[in-house]
Parts: sequence; C-alpha cells; structure tokens
Amino acid sequence: MNEAEERKPIIVLVRPQLGENIGKAARAMLNFGLVEMRLVEPRDGWPNPSAGPAAAGADSVLEQAQVFASTAAAVADCAHVYASTVRKRGVTKPVVTPEQASREIVSKPGRSAILFGPERSGLETEDVALARAILTVPINPDFGSLNLAQAVILCAYEWSRNQSLAQPPQEELLAPAPQADLDALVAHLERMLEPKGYFLPEHRAEVTRRTLRGVLTKPAWNHLEVRTLRGVLSHLDRAPRP
Repeated sequence: MNEAEERKPIIVLVRPQLGENIGKAARAMLNFGLVEMRLVEPRDGWPNPSAGPAAAGADSVLEQAQVFASTAAAVADCAHVYASTVRKRGVTKPVVTPEQASREIVSKPGRSAILFGPERSGLETEDVALARAILTVPINPDFGSLNLAQAVILCAYEWSRNQSLAQPPQEELLAPAPQADLDALVAHLERMLEPKGYFLPEHRAEVTRRTLRGVLTKPAWNHLEVRTLRGVLSHLDRAPRP
C-alpha cells in the first residue's frame, strides 16, 4: 500500500442493520474517493443482496468490504480511531469535528478508521472506548438524527477537501462580445424606441440614451447572447402576421 492509500480513512460500519444503508454508505464513500469499508457483525449477514442496488455503481467498495467479528478486530491495524457519535456516552475523550479529524488523518502517520454505529442506536460505549477521539458534527440539539449514509458522506467530504480530487467540469464561458456588436444592439433598440417617443422629453434624451446603454452593456453579453437579443428585436419590429 502506498502512502496516498494509507492516508485514506477506513470506514467501519459497526453492526449495520439494512443492506440498503450499507450500499448508500458505499456510494457516499466512493463519491469522495474512499474505497475501504469494513463491516462488524452486519445484522443480515454479508454479502447482502439489497446493498448493490443502493450503491448505485459503487460495487467495487462492496466487493472489497471485509467482515469482522468485533470492532476491536476491525481496527486492530489502525493507529488512529474516531468514533462517530453525537453523544460522549460516559467516555471522556477528545471531541473533534469531521474537519479537524480529516486534517489529522492526512497529517499523521499510520492508518485511520472512522466508526459508525447501527442505524437505530449508534455506537455502544464499548465501541467508543476503542477510539482515540469522538467525532461529532454541530447539529440541531432538538433533532440530532443523521442516517448512516449522511454521517458517512459528511466525513468523506471533509476528508476530500484535503485531497486533489477532480472538480466537476465547468461550462466553457464565451468572451464578451466586441464593442461593435454592443453598439449595433444599442442602435437597433434606439431605432425601435425613437418613433414610440421613448426619448421624450428631448432635454432628457441624452441621459436616457446613456442609461439605456449602461443597462445593455453591464451584463457583458457574449456574441451569441447579443445575436439572440438582436433576433428578438428584429422579430418584435416586424409587422404582425395577419
């Protein structure tokens, strides 16, 4: 295993209940470049036929998932273990956010693991006791319920912010239209407005024209947008169809 792979945290699902939730967690992991999932005593056994459809293409994560008989065994090779929970559960440990944990994971040597508990009850005190720190997120105190995939994606996203993951491709922006095109657009509109009395009274005409030009040039239209606007004006300037 190279250093880059070693810096990726292991996602450990402790006694997960539903195959669908395991699949959704795998999808959340792969979205942000995490690939190693470990399962501790999955309730419905493993493999679980319900996990694949919910993973929505993250099959590689599910295929490589390892199953362990205890939480201790699942993290035995890890130097840094974080217990994801909204409660301390009577255990006195440092409390960190996903952002803080992700910085530690990429900066400290040794493998790291993040524990996530069962959907209904979360991690037990014995599970949390294995961790070096408690990982929690600022959350509404009146409704602190995150589903499994949501909890995983929060941690995976924060980890990804320290990596060089590819950004979604941006739409190619066209350069602003040449000044001549804008002048033609302004002149076109002025020709249409003049016979309608838009520039009256005459002593306000210059200011009105200047304001109109400012409105039309402010958006930095590209040449396709200017062409579209000219087409609209030409269409409006035609005689109505019988």
